[in-house]
Amino acid sequence: MRGEPRSGCAINAGVEALGDPWSVIVLRDMMFGDRRYFRELLNGSDEGIASNVLSSRLKALVAGGILTRDDAVRGQRARYSLTEAGIQTLPVLVALGTWGRAHRATTPELTIRQQLMEEGGPSMVAELMDELRAHHLGVPLPPSKGPRASERLQAAYEAVVSEGRHG
Repeated sequence: MRGEPRSGCAINAGVEALGDPWSVIVLRDMMFGDRRYFRELLNGSDEGIASNVLSSRLKALVAGGILTRDDAVRGQRARYSLTEAGIQTLPVLVALGTWGRAHRATTPELTIRQQLMEEGGPSMVAELMDELRAHHLGVPLPPSKGPRASERLQAAYEAVVSEGRHG
C-alpha cells in the first residue's frame, strides 16, 4: 500500500490505501470502539468480517503505514495502534459518515456518534484526533474543561441504546 500508486492522482492514492470497505471498518472500530487486538476486531464488528479477511486487511494497513503492530511475545496478543497517518483518516471517515447518514438507511444507535461529530464540526474532530494521538502514540493530551469528545460520543450512544430498550 505504500508503494507507487497507479497514477499521480491524490484521490486514487487515497482509494488505494483506504478504498477497501473492510479497511475502513477496521479504522472505525479502532477509533470509535477502541478495538486494538485481532479478536476484538473480529468479534466486535456488526458487519461480521471473516478472520482471513481481517488478517489480510491488518497486514495491508500496517504495510501502508496506517497502523503499527506491536511484536507480541509468546503467549501475548499483538496490539495494533494507529499511526499519525491513520489518525488523519478520521476527517475522511467523518465525511464518509456524513454522506452515508444523508443518503442511506441507518439506525439511530449506529449514527448518533456521526451526528455529534457533524454537529461538533472541525473542533470536535480535532479534539478526538488529539485523544487518538494520546491513546495510540503517547502524545500528551491538552487540558479539557469538560468531558472529552470520546466521552461525549460514548454517552450519546449509551443514551440512544437505553432509549431504544425503554422506549
